[in-house]
Amino acid sequence: MNVAGPARVRSVPLASASKRGSLAFDGGAGSSAADVNMYNDIPSFELSLDDFEEYALARLKVLRKIEEMKTRNLSPENYRTELGKCIKKHLSSKDGDRLDVASHFILRAAYCRTEDLRRWFLTQECHLFKYRLESASSNNGNALKEFLARNDFALDRVSRAEKEGMRGKLLSVTGGPNPVEFLSTDYYRVPFVQALELVARRECYVEDGFAFVPLTRIVSIVVAKFRVSLSKSMALAVGAFGQVAHEESTRIGPLLKSMNSQYTGPSTPDAMVGLDGERVLTAATVDGLAAQSMPLCMQQLHTGLKRDHKLKHQGRLQFGLFLKGSGMSLEEHTLFFQREFTRIMTSEQFNKQYSYSIRHMHGKEGKRASYTPYNCMKIIMGNPPQSGVEHHGCPYKHYDDQNLSALLGKLKIGDSADRDAIIRLKKEGNFQLACAKQFEVQHPLASTVAGVNMDGVGNHPNAWFNASVSYHQAKSGGDSGMDAVKKEEAVM
Repeated sequence: MNVAGPARVRSVPLASASKRGSLAFDGGAGSSAADVNMYNDIPSFELSLDDFEEYALARLKVLRKIEEMKTRNLSPENYRTELGKCIKKHLSSKDGDRLDVASHFILRAAYCRTEDLRRWFLTQECHLFKYRLESASSNNGNALKEFLARNDFALDRVSRAEKEGMRGKLLSVTGGPNPVEFLSTDYYRVPFVQALELVARRECYVEDGFAFVPLTRIVSIVVAKFRVSLSKSMALAVGAFGQVAHEESTRIGPLLKSMNSQYTGPSTPDAMVGLDGERVLTAATVDGLAAQSMPLCMQQLHTGLKRDHKLKHQGRLQFGLFLKGSGMSLEEHTLFFQREFTRIMTSEQFNKQYSYSIRHMHGKEGKRASYTPYNCMKIIMGNPPQSGVEHHGCPYKHYDDQNLSALLGKLKIGDSADRDAIIRLKKEGNFQLACAKQFEVQHPLASTVAGVNMDGVGNHPNAWFNASVSYHQAKSGGDSGMDAVKKEEAVM
């Protein structure tokens, strides 16, 4: 596959199969030893098929974490702290640069296929690159200069005499170096079009088609160049993807094609277990857990299924993948749906029309990919449900204010003040914050309860569910924490 280095374009196979069943990365001078990498050189080392997938998923977890945090509007400090922890957990290992470089090129190949995939990958990689560059600069004052020199950035440094002549103009820029720092600060002259982000924020001085940028703000210029280079390299990779996927149809082809659908979190599918080691979510406990621990979107799907004894296609996907991601096994998933659907159809009809799609969700049919449960943004941006017929979607996005208020009252979620606060967030378009507020109302002081992971609540239904189950387990001393579940098991 032709995955060209962004700065020095070359046609080099991304990966070819060795006779020993490994994957050899051909060409290039090897990965850079620098912490911040422009990924100009295609790596040249072998990976086993297991490492190929493991490395890719490790980076995918980091990129998805970046996407999640951007939707949460974290403060810059909290964003840097959480991202640093995530990188340390997933991209720091004894393999060092090998893991980082290989994972980047694998995902570059996997995400080059469509415009949407390229855009997503490009956005997250630029955020990751910017974080690393800023971190390196803050830890070492000369790191940014060394990086620019090492990567042949042809930036026009403003001479000391010229800088002094423009002193008043340069110091007039808001948030720039103060008069004391000005003496030791290097400035660079860059074309106006390369500094559009800084110009838009009025963070540089512009004259005669050039932006005068202090070293401390040159990161934006570097990130813009990285984005352009990576975008070009991915465009070059598109044409060769089909050929490689066909040639490696029994090995890396399926992995690359299904990479964007791989499940990476917020927890492993079988993570929610009780003290006895048994799965929490089964066909016997799902009804009780729906009332206690499922977010509003999944509660509505469960209610619709119990009422109509069927779900339309989008509803089956949204709810089915949620159940799978929450730890429900293929057998329990099939049993639960069969129990409801066969109230209005025969077992033969159910097996013929619906069993295959359930097995497909669990990676047992078709290309055997492990499909990802929908996150909140995907649900919010999806097609709205047809009223009275479909039950998928996000109630905070797709219900009107009156119906949502009535639903919250019917479910006895908080008091009137709590419900008003939730509705207010919904009216402001803050659908995920409204969902997080519901969790806060129903789980008082959850952030202080040991063992409750709040990360992702309001951004992913599975994170909401896992945090709720953990909360009730902690509050009840490790039991299910729910009489309803016990009653349901007794009935079954």
